[in-house]
Amino acid sequence: MKVLELAGKLRTDAGKKATKKLRSEGLVPCVINSKDGNVNFSIPTVDLRPLLFTPHVYLLAINVEGTVYNAILKSVQNHVVTDEVLHIDFIKVTDDKKVEIEVPVTLEGFAEGVKAGGKLTLVQRKLKVRALKQYLPDIININVESLKLGASLKIRELSFDNIELLNPGNSVVAAIRLTRAAKGAMAAAATK
Repeated sequence: MKVLELAGKLRTDAGKKATKKLRSEGLVPCVINSKDGNVNFSIPTVDLRPLLFTPHVYLLAINVEGTVYNAILKSVQNHVVTDEVLHIDFIKVTDDKKVEIEVPVTLEGFAEGVKAGGKLTLVQRKLKVRALKQYLPDIININVESLKLGASLKIRELSFDNIELLNPGNSVVAAIRLTRAAKGAMAAAATK
């Protein structure tokens, strides 16, 4: 998994007034949640762009005034109208505790159903997984070469080493849909 390094400053003041002042200075209030206690800090908005405006998932090394915390992004709160980042929550990651995150999905291969005139559809762009830090993937690659026309690929049909998929087993990840042209060709072939 890719590692992104961020640097922040501890914040001692809490409340509306303090967070409003931070935002006016171009900083985003953040917190790292862990069983040992929460760490409240702030990060410049500009430094968060590589983390927020990407489809990739990162393991974060957050340096808060000399102490480095390994974490992952939990949630981002945005302003309703301006879409400005108001607050970010991180979760502390350790080597011995499994982490739950959503990972992007990519499809590999030229499906048999596409060769027959169907259209490949990616239904779920991200899958929720649980794994130890060292096994967390950047992307989940799924091979669809054997997928036939009208068939679908479900969560229960997938398995990966050291990774547990948390989505419901009957959820469809990818499917080959019949196009109008394929339906017309099938109907024309049936009438002959």
